[in-house]
Amino acid sequence: MSEAENLKWRKLDNSAKIFPLSAGRKYSTVFRISAVMKEEVSPVILEKAVNIALEKYSSFKVKMKYGFFWYYLEENNKKPIIEEEKDYPCKYIDPSKNNDYLFKITYFEKKINIDIFHVLTDGGSGVVFFREIIYTYLELLHPTVFSANERLTRKIDYNTEDSYLKNYSKKLKGNASSKKAYELKGKKIKLGAISAIHLIINMEKLKEECDKYNATVTQYLTAVLIYSIYKANYIKSNSKKPIKVCIPVNLKKYFPSKTMSNFFSYITLEANMNKLNSSSENEDKLFDNIIEFVKNDFKSKLTEEEIAKTMSANVKLGTNFFIKAIPLELKKIIVRLSYLEIRKYTTITFSNIGRIGIIGKYKEYIDEFLMLIAPEPVEKIKCSGCTYENKMSFTFTSILNDNNIEKTFYHFLINKGINVKIESNGVLDDISKKD
Repeated sequence: MSEAENLKWRKLDNSAKIFPLSAGRKYSTVFRISAVMKEEVSPVILEKAVNIALEKYSSFKVKMKYGFFWYYLEENNKKPIIEEEKDYPCKYIDPSKNNDYLFKITYFEKKINIDIFHVLTDGGSGVVFFREIIYTYLELLHPTVFSANERLTRKIDYNTEDSYLKNYSKKLKGNASSKKAYELKGKKIKLGAISAIHLIINMEKLKEECDKYNATVTQYLTAVLIYSIYKANYIKSNSKKPIKVCIPVNLKKYFPSKTMSNFFSYITLEANMNKLNSSSENEDKLFDNIIEFVKNDFKSKLTEEEIAKTMSANVKLGTNFFIKAIPLELKKIIVRLSYLEIRKYTTITFSNIGRIGIIGKYKEYIDEFLMLIAPEPVEKIKCSGCTYENKMSFTFTSILNDNNIEKTFYHFLINKGINVKIESNGVLDDISKKD
């Protein structure tokens, strides 16, 4: 382990600095990863597994403390709370009710969940920690099956460096759009409730359809998402604002880093729907226009130079002398006043963390993985995805009181011959039924 792991406290990384300033019950900045097992979960064994995993991944064994200028993380010697799931996913984690931990482990029947406050880490590193919990849980549950497996001797190689500071350039300038985004319209469901709808998609059929357009899975599903927003929500509004989709990007694919802290950036696709629709003679042509736009925008923005520009601009903001010098209490007021305005530059977020790889015999005990991110008052729906074996889980988390976008998305895939299974928490109606 790095020297950082021996310290009793550490600074927040550049991305993490902003999350506790804006977080609360409306903006939880929490994401969830779930594993659906093939057997009922044993709470006693799960608790043991979490404690063992924490000793290996000590960057999660922390609590957040209040400094004069910034929050910081300090070692937490309490035991994490493991309990049955009773609330909606991705809710704000109140450390005072969670033994000061910034992640929460829950279970329900065959499902194990981890909700993580973004201060701790990003989705990719969250998967690494959660996977360790699942591996350890199965080893404790089935000691004869996993008594002599190679995983136990693997070295854990990670650190908690701020990879933003290590990799950013002071010379690069950001190029963020100044146009405000279209905001999804509709009444909200009751305060505190969150609808979660999972589409479990057959990867073989999905890839066949992607290949027809020479598109990646993320590109194809982003295009379907824009199309669904347009048909189910945008078209009724007569808006001229663009549909802007935020796509988080794993920076470890572009820069050297083994950090377990946050290390991600994003690209924002800006779809001018009036332009894309004006040259469409029919529905198929409209989707063709959208997917060509998505592919071209990905190509131009998903380059090391463009990603470095966005990352560097954000780092400069966090390292700005005047911002650093503002006391924490005043920072909180400023950020919370400006946060609603900042969010108006994104319509929706789609975070695809990709394939979750599981080794050997462990696969036999896991049915699927799910990824969820918290919706917000402005971004009323957020989308997330992950892939396990031959299934992709595409999830809508929403505070809107209708599921027209989800329904349009689902039926689009079905009409393309893609096999899709629906799972949900039952907050909204069944999306498989046509109006």
